Amino acid sequence: MLQLCLLVPLAPLVGAVAAGFFGRILGRTGAHVVTIAGVLLATVVSALLFHAVVVKHDLITGALYTWAGVGSAGAAGLHLELGFLLDPLTVTMMVVVSFVSLMVHIYTIGYMEDDPGYQRFFSYISLFTFAMLMLVMSNNFLQLFFGWEAVGLVSYLLIGFWFKRPTAIYANLKAFLVNRVGDLGFVLGIGLIYAYCGSLDYATVFSKATQLAATTLPGADVSVLTFICICLFIGAMGKSAQFPLHVWLPDSMEGPTPISALIHAATMVTAGIFMVARTSPLFELSPSALSFVMVIGAITALFMGLLGIVQNDIKRVVAYSTLSQLGYMTVALGASAYPVAIFHLVTHAFFKALLFLAAGSVIIGMHHDQDIRRMGGLWRYMPITWITSLIGALALIGMPGFAGFYSKDSIIEAVAHSELPGSDFARFAVTAGVFITALYTFRMFFLVFHGKERFGAHATTAAHGHHDDHGHHNDHAHQPHETPAVVWLPLVLLAIPSVVIGALGVREMVGGDFFSGAIFVDRHAHPAMEELAREFPGALAMAWEGFTRLPFLLAASGVAVAWFLYLHRPDLPARIQARAPWLYRLLDQKYYLDRFNEAFFAGGARFVGLRFWKQGDVALIDGAVNGSAHVVGRLAQLVRRIQSGFIYHYAFVMLVGIAVMLFLFLTLPYLPALMAASR
Repeated sequence: MLQLCLLVPLAPLVGAVAAGFFGRILGRTGAHVVTIAGVLLATVVSALLFHAVVVKHDLITGALYTWAGVGSAGAAGLHLELGFLLDPLTVTMMVVVSFVSLMVHIYTIGYMEDDPGYQRFFSYISLFTFAMLMLVMSNNFLQLFFGWEAVGLVSYLLIGFWFKRPTAIYANLKAFLVNRVGDLGFVLGIGLIYAYCGSLDYATVFSKATQLAATTLPGADVSVLTFICICLFIGAMGKSAQFPLHVWLPDSMEGPTPISALIHAATMVTAGIFMVARTSPLFELSPSALSFVMVIGAITALFMGLLGIVQNDIKRVVAYSTLSQLGYMTVALGASAYPVAIFHLVTHAFFKALLFLAAGSVIIGMHHDQDIRRMGGLWRYMPITWITSLIGALALIGMPGFAGFYSKDSIIEAVAHSELPGSDFARFAVTAGVFITALYTFRMFFLVFHGKERFGAHATTAAHGHHDDHGHHNDHAHQPHETPAVVWLPLVLLAIPSVVIGALGVREMVGGDFFSGAIFVDRHAHPAMEELAREFPGALAMAWEGFTRLPFLLAASGVAVAWFLYLHRPDLPARIQARAPWLYRLLDQKYYLDRFNEAFFAGGARFVGLRFWKQGDVALIDGAVNGSAHVVGRLAQLVRRIQSGFIYHYAFVMLVGIAVMLFLFLTLPYLPALMAASR
C-alpha cells in the first residue's frame, strides 16, 4: 500500500520535471497534458486511499527510506527517515489539495494561453502540488519541514513569475523574507522536539507529550511543551498569514490568478492550519499556547476583514477574505475544535478557489482589468461567471445551506464553549466578522456584476492608468465577454462542492468522530467538540435553525448595507470617506504595518548593515586583508632586488650561504660549553 501512496506525490513531480526540462520539446499542449495527467492520477489515487482509510478504517503508515542515521538501529541516535502516515486527516487533505490543483491546472490552459512562460508555469504549479502533498503525507517532522520549505520556495517562484515586473519581484521577496521569520520559530520548535524527545517521528514525539509538559526550560519557569508549541505556531503564523506575519499575502496577488487560487485556497496558507491540527497532542497539553493561538486568530479574523472593505482590486478583495477566514480556522484551533478548523479548511478550499478563479474569469472577460470601479452590469455578459461567483459569495458569508455556513457556524459555536483566556474577544471577533465578510464580499459582487456599466465609454477617469494582471494598460475598447469553456468549467465543478460539501461532511466532521485517531482532543479540559456533537441537530435542521440565529442576521445585514451603499445610494461611500478621512487612510494604509516594517525592520537592517560595513567590513576585514597584502607587497619589493639576473650575484650569495652554514655547523656543538664558561 505504501508503494501506491508513492504515486500521489510522484505523479505531479514527474509532470513538473517533464514540463520544466523538456517543455520546448513537448510544446504547450504536451506540457499541460503531462502535468494535468500527473495531477489527475494523484487525485484518483487520493480518492482510492480516502476510501481505504475512511471507509475500510485502514491506517497506512511506515518508513520508505532512511536518509541519514547516527547510531545503530533501535539505539539512541539520530535517524532521519522519509515515510507516510495516512489517517483521516491526511487523506482529507490529499483529496482537497489534488482536486483543487486539478481544477487550477485545467483553468490555466485558458488563462495563460498567450503567456510566453506557459510551460514554465505548468511546471511550477505541478511542483507546488508535489511539495504540498509531501507535507501533508509525512509521518515525521523532517519530511514535514522538507515539504514546508519546498512550498515556500515554489511560492517564491510563482509569485514572481512575471519577473520583469518590479512589483512582482518585490512581492515574492517580501513573501520569502516574512516566511523566513516564521520558519525561524518553526525550526527552533523542531530542534527542541529532537533535543527533548530524541526523535522526529510523530508517534514517538506524541507519546512523550506528557513528559514534555512536566519539564521546564533551564533557568525559566516555562514548560518545554508550551515553548515548543508557540515556536511551531510562529511557523504557522508565517505560512498561514496570521497577524503580524500576514503582510506578504495581499502582495502575492502580483502572481498570476491561477496560483493565487492555489496558494490561497488549498495549499500554502493551509499548511499552518494542518500542522497545528497534526500536532494537537502537543497543543492540547498547553492552555497558554492555545490561548495565544486563539487571540492571534481573532485579531486576524476581525482586522484583516476590515481591510477588504476599501480594496478596489478584485483579487485583493478576495485575498483579504482569505486572511479573515484563516483567522477563523486559527480561532477554532485555539478553542481545541481542530476538526472544525479542518472542516472549514475543506469548505474554504472549494469556495475560495471558486472565487479566485471567478475573479480571473472576470479579468479575462474585462480584457485584463482588475479594478472593480471600472466594471458593473457584467451579469448580462458573463452569466456563468456571475452565477458561480454568487454561489462562492454565499458560501463565503455563511448563508444557511451553503458549505461555508456549516463550518463557520460551527466555529462560532465552538468558541462560545471555550473558557480559555481571550475566548470572549475571539467570540466577538468571529461574530462581528460575519457582518464584515458579507459587506466586503457583496460590495465586490454588486460593483462587478450589477449596477450601471462603468467600462468602455462609461469608464471613470479616477481609474485610468490601472494595470492589469498581465501588466497591460487598459482602456476597454471592447465589450466584456464570457470566458471559454476551459475557464468556466472548473468554476462549475468547484461550485458544486461549494454548495453540498458542508451538508455532506458536517455530521461526521462536527457531530461524529471522523478524525478519531488522527486528532487528539482532551474533552474534559476543552469540551467544545463534545458540546458541538451533543447539540448537533442534523444538517437540514442546522440549516433551518441558521435562519433564526444572530450570524444569519449579521450576514443579511451586511448584504443589505452593501446593496444600499453601492447600488441604491452609490454617492454615500464617498461622503462617508470625506467625513472620516482618517479612518479611510488607516484602512487604505493597512494599519501602517508595511510602513512600520519598512522603517523599523528594513531601515534598522540598513542602519546596522551600514555600521557593520564601515566598522566591520571596511575597517576590520578590509584592513586586515589590505594590510596583509601591503606587507607582502613591501616584502616582495625587497626580495626582488636580489633577483638581479647577474650570475656573479647569485654565486656570491651561494658562497655567503655556504659560509654561514659552515660557521653554524662548526660552532653549534661548542655553544653550550661557551655559555657555561661565560657564567
